[in-house]
Amino acid sequence: MTNLDLTGRVPDADPEWVARKTLIEARRFAASGEAASDLAGHAARAALEDAGVAAAEIDYIVVSTSTGDSPQPPTSNLVQNLIGADRAACLDVNAVCAGWVFALGVANGLVATNPGALVLVIAADIYSRILDFGDRRTAVLFGDGAGAAVVGAVPDGYGIVDLDLASRGEANGLIYVKGGGSRLPATPETVAAGDHYFRMNGRGVRDFVAAAVPPALEKLLHRNEMKAGDVDHFVPHQANGIMLRELVTAAGFQNARTHLTLERYGNVGSASLPVTLDDANRAGAFRAGDLLLLAGFGGGMSMGACLLRWGR
Repeated sequence: MTNLDLTGRVPDADPEWVARKTLIEARRFAASGEAASDLAGHAARAALEDAGVAAAEIDYIVVSTSTGDSPQPPTSNLVQNLIGADRAACLDVNAVCAGWVFALGVANGLVATNPGALVLVIAADIYSRILDFGDRRTAVLFGDGAGAAVVGAVPDGYGIVDLDLASRGEANGLIYVKGGGSRLPATPETVAAGDHYFRMNGRGVRDFVAAAVPPALEKLLHRNEMKAGDVDHFVPHQANGIMLRELVTAAGFQNARTHLTLERYGNVGSASLPVTLDDANRAGAFRAGDLLLLAGFGGGMSMGACLLRWGR
């Protein structure tokens, strides 16, 4: 869905205005018969093939999503059934757009306690189903997609160096879907009021990211006796291109290579990080020993950062 494609659906969504304000040129929408588990299944199979691992070898499946197939059962159980990972224990994680790093944190803990374990970590979101296309402030930003990785023990000196997860519950009103839960169950009235749509205070989110994310990244680096200049690759959540430019400057990552896919895919929710990581890997951007910093942030508000030493 290019910016031009949206002009018939989103009022006042001038393609040039969208590109200038967000740096997004296009995004993908799932087909009408596809759900989050379907996209997750595609990503899972690709990750398993790339890792040379059979689905039957997976011990755990962790799916990060805030747009699961339904409230119950967990989307991860549906993925297990789709790919035939019959011996895997399954769970979902919902930290909205920071969910990929939170899911990596879960996987890291599972492998730390059971070094032989293999964890399939997937992020999948279909935001096109919860967007209000009458609200150009949000409708032009989001797309659908999924990304996955197989997480397991690696040689010393490589893999996850450290993670830091943080939540700011007092800012829960910046990003939300009001209806459909136990506080406001879905009714004809809530649907008519648009309470099932995604809502975001764009200015508030931008201010939150500017104030909270750079110190969080600095904290993680300082804890590992590193500086911004030690980072070779910065892989941020693909929220808004202009906001990311500001974040790179504020965090001091001008000398790192910042990886962006938002111009093609938009904001794919928690899938933004693995999709961008995979895109850069396929392009041959990483070399063994490179230091990567992954940064996720989103509704909750939630933040997750991961230092990763590339080993392939």
